[in-house]
Amino acid sequence: MNQQMSLFQAPQWTVSDLTRYLRSLLENNETLQDAWVQGEISNLSRPASGHIYFTLKDVGAALKCVMWKGDALRQRLPLQDGMQVQAHGRIGIYEPGGQYQLYVDVLRPAGEGQLYQEFLRLKSLLEAEGLFSAERKRATPELPSVIGIVTSTTGAALRDVLHTLARRLPLARVVLAPSAVQGQAAPAELVDAMQRLNQIARPDVILLARGGGSMEDLWAFNDEQVVRAVAASQAPVISGVGHETDFTLADFAADLRAPTPTAAAELATPYTVLDLAAAAQAYQRRLSQAMMTVLEGNSHALENIQFRLKYVSPARRVLMEQQRLDDLSRASFRALDRRLRNEFSRADGFSRRLGALNPLAVLRRGYAVVTRREDGKVLLNRSQAPAGTALNIRLAQGEIAARVENTD
Repeated sequence: MNQQMSLFQAPQWTVSDLTRYLRSLLENNETLQDAWVQGEISNLSRPASGHIYFTLKDVGAALKCVMWKGDALRQRLPLQDGMQVQAHGRIGIYEPGGQYQLYVDVLRPAGEGQLYQEFLRLKSLLEAEGLFSAERKRATPELPSVIGIVTSTTGAALRDVLHTLARRLPLARVVLAPSAVQGQAAPAELVDAMQRLNQIARPDVILLARGGGSMEDLWAFNDEQVVRAVAASQAPVISGVGHETDFTLADFAADLRAPTPTAAAELATPYTVLDLAAAAQAYQRRLSQAMMTVLEGNSHALENIQFRLKYVSPARRVLMEQQRLDDLSRASFRALDRRLRNEFSRADGFSRRLGALNPLAVLRRGYAVVTRREDGKVLLNRSQAPAGTALNIRLAQGEIAARVENTD
C-alpha cells in the first residue's frame, strides 16, 4: 500500500531540478530580463571562441558576466580590468556550474548613464513638439547642383565625403561650412555653420557629418539648439553621424539619416555620372527613334499628297488624254486595217469571178472566138458563115484572118 506524503513534508529535489526551477524563476522575471548593472570590470577574459567573460564587482558583491560573440563584435568600447561600466542584459543561471550570471548585450562607460537619461528627456521633449514627425520630412533632390557640408576640417569624415562626392557626382559644387564636432564649442559652431550655409550658399542639400565615437564624443549632435537648427534648415539635411549603431537627436530631426558619413554622401547623390551618361544615351536613342518615326510619318504623308496632286494635276489629265488618243488611234488603225483587209478580200473575190468570166481565159484553154469580118458578129453555127465569108479567128494570143471555103 502506498504511503501518503504528509501535507507538511518538504519536497525533495534533485540538484538539476532545483537549478532548472530557479532558472525558470529568474528568466520569467521581467525586471531581471531587462537590467542595467553598474560595477568595475575584473577577471576580463577573451578566449578564441570570441565570447567575453568578466566579473562586475563593487565593494559588497561580485557578479559573473558573459557577452556572446555576436554582441562582442558590435562592442566598440575598449575593455580592461578596473574600468567602471554599465552593463545591460538578462539574469540567468549557468546550470553546470550552479551559478547565476548576467548575459550582457551592451556595455557603456559608467558616465553615460546620466547622458543617456538626458538624451531620453530631450528626445521626449522635441518629439512632443513634432520635430521628429515624418510629415515634416522633405525629399532630398535627385540631382543636386550645390551640396553643403557641415563637419570638421581635420576629421576623416570630410575626406570620405569629398572623395565619395568627387567619384559619384563631380559636376556638383561642394560648399564646406567648417565646425567643431566635439567639445563645448561644437554646438554653437554647428548651429552657426548650418545658418551660414542656408543664408549664403543656399545649397540643394546639406550633409551633417562626423565619424564614430562614444556618447560623450557625439553629444554635440544631441544638443537642443543643434537639433532645432537641423529641423529649421531651409535645405534638406542628411545626417551621417557616427557609425551604423550610433543614433543622435540630430538624426531624428534630419530629413534623411545615413549610417556613416560616406553613406550620407551616397544618399545625397543617388545618380552618379555613369548613371547620367547612361540616361543621356537612353534619351538620345529615344529621341532618335522619335525623330525617325516623325520623319517616316511625314514622308508617307508627303508621298500621299504628291500622289493626290499627280492624280488631279493638268499634266496627268494631258497624259491620260494622250493615252486615250493613243488607244483611239490604235483602235482606228485596227478597224481601218480590218476594213481594208475585208475590201481586199472582196476585190480578190470579184477578180477571181471576173477572171472566170473573161473570154480570154477560155481562149487560153485552147478555145477561139470566130467573128465575121464584115460585121464582127460572133459565129455560133456554120450556117452564119456560108462559103466565101471572110472571118477573124481570135486566139489566146493574136488573131488569124481566114475565109470559109466550104460549109459541108
